[in-house]
Amino acid sequence: MEQDILHTEKIISDRKTFFLDLKENRRGQVVKITEDVGGNRDTIMVPTEILGDFIDALTDIKETADQEGEQES
Repeated sequence: MEQDILHTEKIISDRKTFFLDLKENRRGQVVKITEDVGGNRDTIMVPTEILGDFIDALTDIKETADQEGEQES
């Protein structure tokens, strides 16, 4: 299945590197999220149709983590 990368982002945190690639093939668009830790890679694919839901869920998780962090201070 041939895929074309439309956009890519890279996030570096400590010993991990995250790659976020917007790809398109004949079935549609997906965001491929790859975590690289010392050459070991794990990948998930998120269809763009649910990308908004995915981002909303991550936002909720971040808000909870921020609140927990404030409580610990």
